[in-house]
Amino acid sequence: MPESSASKNAAPAVKGPASYFPSIEAKYGQPISHWMEVLRAAGARKHMEYVALLKTDHGMGHGHANALVAVFLAQGR
Repeated sequence: MPESSASKNAAPAVKGPASYFPSIEAKYGQPISHWMEVLRAAGARKHMEYVALLKTDHGMGHGHANALVAVFLAQGR
């Protein structure tokens, strides 16, 4: 079956933790770069310590905080 022109032109779907980024920006009103800077400024911590920081200090939900931290740590801080 031939592909439709819409599927040929569509950008590949974002998968993994970064798929949360549009909703994180919409819900918390800050770009992802802001949250990456918050994590950088926090200094060296363990994954769940970063998650706890975003949850307690910034009111972020666990899934959103975990997604940001996963990408942050994967980038090598």
